[in-house]
Amino acid sequence: METLLLCNYDFHQVLPIPYSLVFKKPNSPRSSFNQVRFFSSGNHSSTTRTLKMAQTTQNPVVQQKVIIPNKYGEKLVGILHETGSSEVIILCHGFQSSKEYDIMVNLAVSLENEGISAFRFDFAGNGESEGVFQFANYWREVDDLHAVIQHFSGANRVISAIIGHSKGGNVVLLYPAKYHDIHTVVNLSGRYDLNKGIEERVGKDFMQRIKEDGFIDVKTKTGSVDFRVTEESLLERLSTNMHEACLKIDKECRVLTVHGTADGVIPVQDALEFAKIIPNHKLHVVEGADHGYTSYQAELVSVVLNFIKEALQQDKVTTS
Repeated sequence: METLLLCNYDFHQVLPIPYSLVFKKPNSPRSSFNQVRFFSSGNHSSTTRTLKMAQTTQNPVVQQKVIIPNKYGEKLVGILHETGSSEVIILCHGFQSSKEYDIMVNLAVSLENEGISAFRFDFAGNGESEGVFQFANYWREVDDLHAVIQHFSGANRVISAIIGHSKGGNVVLLYPAKYHDIHTVVNLSGRYDLNKGIEERVGKDFMQRIKEDGFIDVKTKTGSVDFRVTEESLLERLSTNMHEACLKIDKECRVLTVHGTADGVIPVQDALEFAKIIPNHKLHVVEGADHGYTSYQAELVSVVLNFIKEALQQDKVTTS
């Protein structure tokens, strides 16, 4: 068993970090398969899956901690999987999650094994990033994503795609509705109707309660406050219309939606609604997969990688 060594790399504000996944080298030099240990979302146990991946021996992969200020002066912290490619894929996590979520890590490592640089980061108020966690906050997270894209574009990198899971899926769909500088988007289990799913988070009669008190404290099973929902944040979510936003996405923008049939958080029907209204859209439904793709990480990675590589090839043909 071998692990990868890290090198220092001067790329704006970067800090070396330890490598987080272990790869098995193929026994035969002729083999084009690496075995990647994927971490399961359900219980964080690991299972070994075999995927066909390109070798990246010419340019050793370096993982770097990159700090990027957003428009509000908060420092966003992310991990750059640097392969030396001019292209960078941006990965966006979901609600109360972080860049360390299994799907974010697995996709980033799988992209780097294809020789494609990837950047996974924490939205403000999440993970290692500065700021206060807020319920909803969709458009502010779009601003965070814009800051990240501007950072890498300013370093002469090409942002080839943006990928988001759950709430991050909503953010990567809202982004091209406001900005028109990204032409490949991957929505993993995003919610179509943001008026739904609130009661499951904050409880019944939420509108009446928030009108009376001005806020709702959502508590854990032990009784401690998990997060606070303000009236402003609740109204922001209720006023965010995914249908109207998706109609503003350019026809040249390719969108892939992936959703599991066993998703108990956001129903698979939401994916079907996105497929109806986004003009340049591809839908992949994963039979049996839950919201975190617990036992379906390999299929998820394969579908996303194929879509990304196809898009990159089309971009090369267009620019040549």
